[in-house]
Amino acid sequence: MDLTLAQRLESVLERIAEAAARSGRSAGDVTLIGVSKTVDRATVDAAYALGLRHFGENRVQDCIEKFATPLPEDATLHEIGQLQTNKAKQAVRLFDVIHSVDRPSLVDALEKAAGQAGKRVGVLVQVNVAGEDQKAGCEPAEAAGLIEAIEASSSLDLLGLMTMAPLVATAEEARPVFAGLRELRDRLATETGAPLPWLSMGMTNDFEAAIEEGATHVRVGRAIFA
Repeated sequence: MDLTLAQRLESVLERIAEAAARSGRSAGDVTLIGVSKTVDRATVDAAYALGLRHFGENRVQDCIEKFATPLPEDATLHEIGQLQTNKAKQAVRLFDVIHSVDRPSLVDALEKAAGQAGKRVGVLVQVNVAGEDQKAGCEPAEAAGLIEAIEASSSLDLLGLMTMAPLVATAEEARPVFAGLRELRDRLATETGAPLPWLSMGMTNDFEAAIEEGATHVRVGRAIFA
């Protein structure tokens, strides 16, 4: 029997709480971002009515019509896909948080767009911890420079780091990537003085392992929206 949206959401929240408990944390330490890229606005609104407050989308162009009517003020829209520099102006207008900052030109474009819009935008540095050629994200060695550039900007708020694990057979195979991002965050926080409180990592197949390794934000789509 197919589960309802409410049942799927409840199940994911229970799994988050259990994973947090296993790592000595509380469920409140982890923010669930519902990856809504495959569903229409009516389904987003239904999930909001069920209590979900964070939504993740991959493509700017898909959001222009979908969120022409903005989400309620207590909801947050996250950009979690690779972002083209020429889409920075639209991204700043649409999104509250951008997870995929991975190059200096994008920092510059977002800073300019946010300044022109008179808006502060939260950003994360995306790091390609796994070193996959097909994955977006800066090299770990490049992260400090991006952190410094964001910290020097006047309209961007640096929130933390993000990564995407490889598509592997089991969550355990992804665990070293999550541990690697946490270790990188700890080292960069010491080296740069930036606290980097957010660790955005983990998706439907592996979010529990990510939480156990320190994720503060997990990006879950299929397990909620099927």
